[in-house]
Formats: sequence, C-alpha cells, structure tokens
Amino acid sequence: MVVATQSLQELCVNAIRFLSIDAVEKAKSGHPGLPMGAAPMAFVLWDQFMRFNPKSPKWFNRDRFVLSAGHGCMLQYALLHLTGFDSVPMDQIKQFRQWGSKTPGHPENFVTDGVEVTTGPLGQGIANGVGLALAEAHLAARFNKPDCTLVDHYTYVILGDGCNMEGISGEACSLAGHWGLGKLIALYDDNHISIDGSTDIAFTEDVSKRFEAYGWHVQHVENGNTDLDAIAAAIAAAKAVTDKPSMIKVTTTIGYGSPNKANTADAHGSVLGASEIELTRKQLGWEHEPFDIPQDVLNHFHKAIERGAEYENEWKQVWETYKNNYPSEAALFDRMLSGELPEDWDKALPTYTPADKGLATRKHSEICLNALAPVLSELLGGSADLTHSNYTELEHIGNFQKGQYQERNVHFGVREHAMGAICNGIALHGSGLIPYGATFLIFTDYMRNSIRLSALSEAGVIWVMTHDSIALGEDGPTHQPVEHIVSLRAIPELTVIRPADGNETSGAYKVAVENAKKNRPTLLALSRQNLPNLAGSSIDIVAKGAYILSDSEGTPDLILIGTGGETYQCEKAAEIIRGEGTKVRVVSMPSWELFDEQDAEYRESVLPKAVRKRLAVEAGISLGWCRYVTDEGSTISVDTFGASAPGNVVLEKFGYTIDNIVAKAKALLG
Repeated sequence: MVVATQSLQELCVNAIRFLSIDAVEKAKSGHPGLPMGAAPMAFVLWDQFMRFNPKSPKWFNRDRFVLSAGHGCMLQYALLHLTGFDSVPMDQIKQFRQWGSKTPGHPENFVTDGVEVTTGPLGQGIANGVGLALAEAHLAARFNKPDCTLVDHYTYVILGDGCNMEGISGEACSLAGHWGLGKLIALYDDNHISIDGSTDIAFTEDVSKRFEAYGWHVQHVENGNTDLDAIAAAIAAAKAVTDKPSMIKVTTTIGYGSPNKANTADAHGSVLGASEIELTRKQLGWEHEPFDIPQDVLNHFHKAIERGAEYENEWKQVWETYKNNYPSEAALFDRMLSGELPEDWDKALPTYTPADKGLATRKHSEICLNALAPVLSELLGGSADLTHSNYTELEHIGNFQKGQYQERNVHFGVREHAMGAICNGIALHGSGLIPYGATFLIFTDYMRNSIRLSALSEAGVIWVMTHDSIALGEDGPTHQPVEHIVSLRAIPELTVIRPADGNETSGAYKVAVENAKKNRPTLLALSRQNLPNLAGSSIDIVAKGAYILSDSEGTPDLILIGTGGETYQCEKAAEIIRGEGTKVRVVSMPSWELFDEQDAEYRESVLPKAVRKRLAVEAGISLGWCRYVTDEGSTISVDTFGASAPGNVVLEKFGYTIDNIVAKAKALLG
C-alpha cells in the first residue's frame, strides 16, 4: 500500500495508468498491462524531453513518437488526451475500441492526430522509427546550414519483448546501427511477459548485448516502475550520443499496481475487472472515480500546450531566416512539405515507338528512375541487395551511409521486411519524400505485412518488383512468382501495375509518383525478359488501367486481354486471327485497380458486356480473372509452380506462345 501523499509526478504517472485501466474496463477489451508498467518512462519522455505542439500536431520539426508495442495504445491515447491534443478528448477515451472512435484498438495514423505511424504487428513500429530517423538525417544533411539549423528532431520509440522477438526488428535495428542514426532513441519495456506467460519459455537472450553488437548505445534502467530520475538521466545520456542510435532497457512490471495480476500474462491482454481495479486504486492511492483527473495533474500536463507553441514559434523564426538567406533551398523544402510536384515533372519520362529497341521493363524502370531523379529531388530508395538485378541505382548520386546522409541511394541489404517498414516510415515522416524499395516479386512474401501496412496507413511508397513471372527462367520455382500478383491485387488501396513495354512503364511511374503525393502506395511488377514496344501504348493511358491496344472495325468477335510480358503475344496472335476474317480486339490491362476506378461508360467501351468471348493471358494463376473473363471466356495461366529452365523454354512449356494463344482463341470461337 502506498502512502496517501504523492508527488505531482507520481500523480501524473498514475493518471496515465488509470485512464488506460478505466478505458479498457469500459470497452471490456484491451491491453492494460503495458500502459500500467510503461507509464513512468512515457511520462518522463513526454514531460521532460519531447518537443511537440498539441495544438499543431503536424508541425514539421516536432519529435516523432512511435509506440511499437501498439497493443498498449491506451498509453498513447492517455498521453495525447492529457497533453491537450484535440483529437483525443475525454469522450473519445471513453469510446476506446468502439465504432468510429478516434481511439481504435491499435494506433492508426490516418485516424488520430498525434499518431505518427500505424502499429500493432509487432516489430513494425521500431522499423518505422528507423525510417523516420533516416528521413530526419537525410533532410538535415541536405537543408541545414552552418548558421541555420532547419531540421533537428528526434524519433523516440517504445517497444516491448514481442517487438524484440520479431525478426523485422533485428533487420531494422541492424541497419540503424550501421547507419549510425544518432537521433533514434528506443525505450525497451523489459517486463518479461508475453501472451503465453513469462518470456523465459522462449526468449532468454541478452537483448542489450545484441543491440551493442548492432552498433547501438545501450543503457539499463533497473527500476522502471518508480525511478523517474534514472529514466530521465538515461534519456539525457542517449541524446548526448550523436553517432549511434540508443536503446534504453527499462525493466518494468506489467500491470504495475495490480495486487493479483501484476507480472502475469493476465495483465497483458485482458481487462482487470471491477474488483481488481478497486484493489489497484487502493494499492496506488488513486482516490478518484473512473475517468476523473485531478485539476493539478491536468494543469501540469497542459503546460505542453504552451511549451509546444514556443517550440513551433522558435522554429518559424528559423524558417523565416532560412527563407531570406537561402531562398532556392527554402523553395524546394516548401514544395516538398506542401506535397506539390514541380511543373511538367512528368515530361522527363521517356517515350517509345515500335522502332525503339525492346528492353525488359525492369530496364525501362531504371531509365525512369534516373530520368526522374534530377527533377524529383524527394525521390530516394534502393534495393534489398539486388540493385544490379532490380536496376534501381540512381546514377551520379552517392549512397546513403553514415556521414553522407544527403545521398539518395539506399542499400538495405538482404532485409526485405525491414526495407518495407523503413520505406513506410520515410513516407509517413511528413516531409514529402518519395521512397522506393525493390526486390524480386517472389520476395514480397518476406515483406507482405509491410506492403499491406503501406496501403492501410496511407504511405506513398513505390514498390519496385522485378522478375515478375516464370519467364525469369533458370532459378526455378523457388524464384518464379505465380500467385503473387493476384495476392497483391487483393490488398485494398494498393495499386498494382504490370506494364507491357517502355511507354507503359513510364506511365506506371507517372501514376506511382502521383499516388505517392496522394498517400497511396503503388507496386510495379517488372519483367526480366526483353519486350517489344507496342504501337498503341502511351504514358497517359496507363492511368485508365486498361485500354484498347488494337482493334478490328465493328463489334469484336473476341477480346484478348494481356498484361505485362504477355501483351505483345496477344497482339501477334490477334494479327493472325484477323487475317482469317475474325474481328479481334486486344486490350492491355496493366492495372486492375485503376481500371475498376474508371466510370462504367469507359469500362463498357473497353470490355463491352455483349462480347462474351474473352481470353485473358497472364503468366500467373487464374484466380480473380473471372471478374473480366465471362463464363464464355478462358485464361492462359499458371495454376501450378514453375520449373527450372531457360525463360523462353519455361514460357513455351506453360503455353505462352503465339501459336497456343491462337489455338485457345479459335477453340473459344468454336
């Protein structure tokens, strides 16, 4: 039992705890244990160190906070409410986890002002934090001047045992240490409890030594429950280390204050219950009714409003000085923050005619990236150790490395999942940067959750995926994607584009850049094999998703639908069939999503309902094509795994030849 007299700091910590307890109890759902244990470190961080403005949540130079252990989101909602964010008034605290509330079951950046990234899948948040810190380091190196520091903020992350168990955190933190991101500070809530019970049933490694091996500065606060001074000293020491990221292991008790559930798995993901809450109130000396916060506690927390206004006003003065002294850099910085694109930027994209040499669309992608890099200085990214297979290197631009953060070629190493989450963090930094991340299409399996979260959290990332089909050849079925395109098309709000030639690749980049500025991710599926440039393609038509590539006069008897590398085969087959007197339309369909967004009149003009004979040709599984191919139609598809052989042989064996398309079409026509 605690004594009745408590310091104001202790009352503030308990206010965080009991707002979390009461909201979870009212919802009859949630995770009270983490907020109860992590409240001291969160209070110290937000009260003494973080620079933010509750009344201007998106002020650029704010410190970024990420709750990687997103299941404990009532911790973050309590902090937002108590410090005066308008997005989380008390009625929203009381609506925790309810329909339409600003306090959903995990933090969502697109729902709640003050939440920087969407967390919940463990490890994603800390990896996002690496992306946020990368963005800060990059912008600081590019825009800061010796006499004018425009970009200067920290990224703070609270992560838990679960985050440290997930492999993505290891990938991302290894990179952060390599890059020496000194303004990334992670507080590890070391409470030794996960859903299954004590972590020692599966997790006994020395996390501190692991982070030291990553190249992080590491400290340990042994009493994270009550020693606020030790927490503050550790954060101050972490800020003093500028050449490496910092991890502060803070040992806490999950469900701190609960007589019967503290330090047990019961406190992790279940309500405490009315009787246990009453005992916890007595244990912690909290004599207030549910959702009742003492005025002196509110007064203290609300000092953040005045501090925040001062922080922002100070920065605005720096900004005015910067604009006067460095007008060209200021104009670029302002344009990036506004989300605007430079005038006629898309004129840099190359166009092609059938007379131009056919190239793999991955090569066209490289040409596009290097055409855009000089006009879009916000474009940066790279590959998961496949730079010279994905063709993603920006020429005449250096590598982002420790000491050269201004550069824009980012080497992620063999870390697809971390690459994805880091790119999401860059996109969600709010500075207008357009990140791209590349690997083979097959390896989207390693990073699917990051791609899904880019769509969910409205992160404008460009995913550059090459080697898009069985045509990649000799590496065989382990590297040949068959189900991947369809599975990625299944992700809401993700635009998937499979271009057929040079013009369509340029058009795909036009869509992708515009999408990025609309906070929407785009995935490009690009070929390894060379493809001819088509007579009817263009840059702008890609935005329609599908279009008539070639046609016969009058209503067609048959429609051939192709995507990517199979489109030119459809065109060649159509020429043969037309020569025998059949009216054939060829439709190139680089993107289902974009086509479905067109109005009904346009969709009907391309795929008239009256034409039932349709053949879709795509080197992937047939699943999903029923939406475009009628009951009188068919597909040429790969509904099994691929095989190891030269790419042209594999295509032939699976039926991707002009002769087979002609034969299938004639069979449809009867």
